[in-house]
Order: sequence, then C-alpha cells, then structure tokens
Amino acid sequence: MNETEITTVKDLLARPKKIAIIPHRSPDGDAMGSTLALYHFLLKLNHIPIIISPNDFPNFLAWMPGADKVLVYENDKVNCTKILNEAELVFTLDFNALHRTGELEHVLNKLTVPFIMIDHHQKPDNFALVTYSNTAFGSTCEMIYNFISYLDETSRIDKNIGTCIYTGIMTDSGSFRFPSTTSSTHRVVANLIDLGIENSEIHNQIFDSNSYNRLQLLGRALQNMKVLPQHKTSYIALSQKELDEFHYQKGDTEGVVNYGLTIKGIHFAAIFIEHREENIIKISFRSQGSFDVNQFSREHFQGGGHINAAGGKSYDTLSNTIKKFEKIIATTEIE
Repeated sequence: MNETEITTVKDLLARPKKIAIIPHRSPDGDAMGSTLALYHFLLKLNHIPIIISPNDFPNFLAWMPGADKVLVYENDKVNCTKILNEAELVFTLDFNALHRTGELEHVLNKLTVPFIMIDHHQKPDNFALVTYSNTAFGSTCEMIYNFISYLDETSRIDKNIGTCIYTGIMTDSGSFRFPSTTSSTHRVVANLIDLGIENSEIHNQIFDSNSYNRLQLLGRALQNMKVLPQHKTSYIALSQKELDEFHYQKGDTEGVVNYGLTIKGIHFAAIFIEHREENIIKISFRSQGSFDVNQFSREHFQGGGHINAAGGKSYDTLSNTIKKFEKIIATTEIE
C-alpha cells in the first residue's frame, strides 16, 4: 500500500461505521482467518463490523474466535441484504472479482459505498476504492497483518486476532512448505507466537479433527486416483454418489488434491468433484515447479488462482469433464 492509500483507509476508519466484511464463496482457512481477524480488529476501533459469507464454511473452522458471529447469505438472504444496504464501508477479502461471491455478487454490485479489497490473487478487478493486492504473499492473512501495521495499530493485535491470522497463513502455505512462504512470513508467525497463540492446537483443530466418514471418503478418493506418468499428472474424481455414500460435509475434501503431488515425478494434480444440486463439477488444481495452474484454469475451466494453486469449474458431466482434461493434458507440456 502506498501513502495515499494508507491515508484514505485511515480517513475511512476515523469514525465508527457499520462495516461489512465479505469472504469468497466456499471460504477456506485463509478467507475465514482474514475476515475474522479484521472483524476483531475493527471491533477494537469501535466500528460495527459484520461478516457475511456467501455460503457456509467448513465445520473444521467453526472453532475460530468469532466464527459464531458470521452470517451466511444463502441461509438468510433478506436480512443479509438489509445489512449490506445499511453498510457504510465494505471489505472484500481473499478474492478480487465479485463473481467469486456467487449470488451475493448481485447485491454487492448495487452498493454505492466504498470498497476496500485485500487479496493475493492475480489480475484483480477494478471495483474497490482501495485495492491492496500483491501476489507475492502466500496468504491474505499475512496481508492483514501488514495492513494493520500500515495503520500503525499492531499494538491492537491480540491472541484472538493472532489466532485467526495464523490459521490463514498456515493453511494457505501448506503448513509453511509452499514457495511463497518467506522469511517475512516466519517473522510474522514468530510475533504471533510471542502473543500467545497456540500454534500446535490450531494445527490440531484444522488437520487432526477428522470424522470417520471423512477418512473413509479420503480412502475412496485415493483409490480413485489416476496417474498419467508420461504427462507428470495425477487426478482424482469423486461422484455425487460417492459423496453421499460417505455423508459428505463441506470441507471434507479440503487438501485431498495435494496427495497427487506427493507421488515421485508428478508435477500437476487435479481433483474433480461432482455437485449435482449446483449442477457443477468443482475442480482444484495444484502444481509444483513452474507449471502455471492459474493460467491453465483460466484458459480451460473458467477459474483462476495462483501459479501453483487454482480452482475451476465445469457444467458438463463428470465423465465428459475428465475426458476434456485428459485431452488437454495430452498436448500440454508440464515441466
């Protein structure tokens, strides 16, 4: 952020306001961590912040401080729309295009109040008065820490705020193993640990609180894995029938795509998940090295994200989507 943007934000936050905070649809650890961290921070500045999530978030994030205060647009559209229409300022976190909020986009597009975007994805849209966008960061949560420091308010970061920030940094960095994890990331984390956050307990809450059904679904996903060694690619497909068989809950497939990259010689992994209620195939892509899955997803599957992590979608059948994927991979050079 430059000095002009920092001054603008300070002016916008100079007096108490009704502030809406919006994560992307199907929020992950970074989206929830950044929105909740900002929520607690704005409370300390005497604002009236409200988080409105486009849809529900995974159960394994429900323990986070303030998660019980989050409103879900899909569950109460009338009330959420009223709150948004009364908001004096809107923060959008961990996404940079309003269509990432699903149906909520139609409400947000009608608002005339200032927007502040904080995000680390590529090619941001131009809808915000202040855009703090930087793809060099591995998480929006790390940017939230910097955002608070730009406002000269780091003294207000407490254990609750730190816990939320740490959660997003940890999950979006692959537990600090992705290339975007820098020395600055570790310095931020060190500061949060000094504040008293329980880093090992946060990890346990995210990764070690599995249900029996979730582990059974993981087993099926690994059984379904296909490996294309000649193309350095692996992929997993899960049908709606399989999700139903193991009583799928939101978040149960989080991180499953990464297993494909643990195979020696595999540089590109994908997972295709059928959701009949939404009439969509949800896709996640991961890569290691120089293969750009953000570009791949944008070109072929109406998605986007980062160089090594992106999402996409298909409105075709699961089998046809996989056939399309295999056809593309056959002519794609993967390093």
